[in-house]
Amino acid sequence: MRILLADAQAKVRFALRVLLERQPGFEVVGEASDVDDLLAGVKTCEPDLILLSWELPHPAKAEVLPALRTACPHLSVIALSGRLEARRAALNAGADAFVSKSDPPERLLAAIDDCRRRALV
Repeated sequence: MRILLADAQAKVRFALRVLLERQPGFEVVGEASDVDDLLAGVKTCEPDLILLSWELPHPAKAEVLPALRTACPHLSVIALSGRLEARRAALNAGADAFVSKSDPPERLLAAIDDCRRRALV
């Protein structure tokens, strides 16, 4: 599974990369620190999945997911946030799953596996 990491904080992207690169079948193909980088990365990296920080700076977050899906229709998106109240907004905007940044790593890995299984159906 080709994964693109989108978070404004370099240390979060680094931690996610370390976690994911230890998992068989996962390849981190790119990173984005803002929405412009993210949209460009989707076109150049052709990911299967984006781990999208819901705190990524953008005035209209609800517009980001449709733009991503237009650029890459098969794409899965897991929204990440340290704020649990972001869950509803992310899912309503079209995220496939939501994982709190305070959840254990196993929760994120399970969400990624769920997205991978749905993509195979």
